[in-house]
Amino acid sequence: MAMNMAGSSGSGRRGGRRAAVMAEINVTPMVDVMLVLLIIFMVAAPLMTSNIDIDLPVASGGKSIANNTPPLTLSVKRTNGSCNSSVELYLGDAPVAAADLLTKIKAIRETRSEAESVVYLRGDKDVCYTDMMKLLGQIRTAGFKANIVIIPEQGS
Repeated sequence: MAMNMAGSSGSGRRGGRRAAVMAEINVTPMVDVMLVLLIIFMVAAPLMTSNIDIDLPVASGGKSIANNTPPLTLSVKRTNGSCNSSVELYLGDAPVAAADLLTKIKAIRETRSEAESVVYLRGDKDVCYTDMMKLLGQIRTAGFKANIVIIPEQGS
């Protein structure tokens, strides 16, 4: 974008033309910052996901997780086809037995502050409602608040 700041032909003492003033935006620093941010997000994004492959249900009303500390996640995966089958439980990325779950999350609750008292429950969409409600009860018994993780519907 160029601007010509020369006046009319009779203005000025010398009668010559002035040099044109060039006004340009230097985008190099902005591009540098954007590339650094891109690299940071490319490195950080895989660290923010869980390694357990669960087919999450799709529903509306999902909110993103915004917290400085890594959230405590409880993942539930159905082992076989029937609804009354056993489920695999993972606390974070580590497998945990259903009998040991309550004692483990109670021990974790004692080390966390009130602001960090949320467990994100990631349940496979094929897990029975009864199993999910039992786990929600155990989470509440341990003193945590429970949030169920979903995939937001398209268009909401």
